[in-house]
Amino acid sequence: MSTYLVFGATGQTGKHFTRLALADGHRVRVLARNPAKLDVTSPDLEIHRGSITDSPDLDGLVDGVDFVVSLLGDARLQRDRKINTAFVRDLVPAMRRHGVTRFLYQAGGLSAPPDRRLSPALWAIRNTLARGYIGQHEDNEAVMRYLADDAGDIEWMVHRAGIGSDGPSKGVLERSKRRVSIATFGDCAAYGYRLLSDPTAIHTADLSAYRR
Repeated sequence: MSTYLVFGATGQTGKHFTRLALADGHRVRVLARNPAKLDVTSPDLEIHRGSITDSPDLDGLVDGVDFVVSLLGDARLQRDRKINTAFVRDLVPAMRRHGVTRFLYQAGGLSAPPDRRLSPALWAIRNTLARGYIGQHEDNEAVMRYLADDAGDIEWMVHRAGIGSDGPSKGVLERSKRRVSIATFGDCAAYGYRLLSDPTAIHTADLSAYRR
């Protein structure tokens, strides 16, 4: 039995991720501004009320966990503030202090990885149809640059997800350098859950696409 610390557990992907971990017999610890949104109960679910913007006790949250998962996103706040970057810069030192190394961060597929540019097609979508989310993408990119430049001792992995909507599973997502699929929240959660156990995903920031 492992313990997962999940940030963003009340979000669409976060709810699915939390259910998956609990169903597999693991413990899940979450930080939630509104715990009622979780709509799941379990003796293995430990809920702490709060938000990443309210200076949470990261040492207390990280202590004793095996995996840390960030499924955070708030396009409104990220429009003019890099809230995720500030949070991750505080989170990583807390992980070091408690000997926790494995970290999954979910970004959007329109956020460029630190080692390469977006494809022309994704760049065009980002700057037209998804222009209202530019701040969120820039925040994600700053997180990825920080992880790549300053967190080499952490076994981080970034899922640049093409999240669409909820609904029945559309298949199994796989890592991809170039292809991206518009996936359901549940499929993204299942992919991230598997990714945490994949040693080849350490220090990658790949897209995901449905298996052909």
